[in-house]
Amino acid sequence: MASFTDGLHVVIETATDWPGMGLVFIYSFLIAFILPGPSEVVLIAPLDLGFPHWAHLAIIMLSSAFGKALGSLLAFHIGQEAKKAGPIVRWLRRSRFDVLEWSEKRTVKLAQTYGYWGLAGALCIPFFQDTVSIYVFAILEEDYFKFALATFLGSLGRLLVTVLFVGRAFTIL
Repeated sequence: MASFTDGLHVVIETATDWPGMGLVFIYSFLIAFILPGPSEVVLIAPLDLGFPHWAHLAIIMLSSAFGKALGSLLAFHIGQEAKKAGPIVRWLRRSRFDVLEWSEKRTVKLAQTYGYWGLAGALCIPFFQDTVSIYVFAILEEDYFKFALATFLGSLGRLLVTVLFVGRAFTIL
């Protein structure tokens, strides 16, 4: 899996035109439900679409957010099915690292306190692996549209926060 992920990162980093934008979308789709790793890597795709730099970033961010929202819907569907399969939830609760308890304390607590806005806010945290949070929230909630909207806004917010943070860091240096 690591070599596949590394290869996918290389493909995205070398994508230069509209097919590259498709790769950004596919990567973001996969990162939402199966791939480990940072979703922010899409920001360094060297696209040459004939637009100003700010437009490239906007297109990348929107494509990534849509891809991640659609991927999270697949995760949401899997989570809904897992709800019906009690043994999966029981196994997760008994696992050595108690993934559900950890996520519930962090991300899901925000989501439960603030609803889908909490999920969107939690997903705005750059460089935080959010696949587990997406799955845990998918098991606890039931509204597909609100879930997709929250993951879209959270993904877009995460990329905006990353661009603003990294941009300011380079300005300071």
